[in-house]
Amino acid sequence: MRFELIDKVHEQSEDQIRAVKHVTAAEEYLGDHFPGFPILPGVLMLESLVQAARKLLQGRESDRLVLGEVKSLKYGAMVRPGERLEVEVTAIKRDDQGQWSCKGKGIVIRNDDSDRSEETAISGRFTMRPTRV
Repeated sequence: MRFELIDKVHEQSEDQIRAVKHVTAAEEYLGDHFPGFPILPGVLMLESLVQAARKLLQGRESDRLVLGEVKSLKYGAMVRPGERLEVEVTAIKRDDQGQWSCKGKGIVIRNDDSDRSEETAISGRFTMRPTRV
């Protein structure tokens, strides 16, 4: 099954991408995570970073890139329906096997009628590697 979490790419350069995931109450997985208190699952926050990294590195490798390893991942604020997760991923370096070291961060943006707040929801380092056969 394939699903696209990234709704829009705001900026992209050679080594960095900024993109957004809008969280809506209509998303099916929120019904179970958690009943009465829906939040974006942490694994989907990580998947948002992975999908942004894949868009950033698209065309640089002949194989499709997948998540290889996660290092020092930290979760902070929860992301709820009506909020958005703005992710930023930086490609740091590529090794001899085509594996990319990346760092990423996701900020939850809350817009109330008169107030806007931002908090870190996820941050850490991870690698993207070619698929194995």
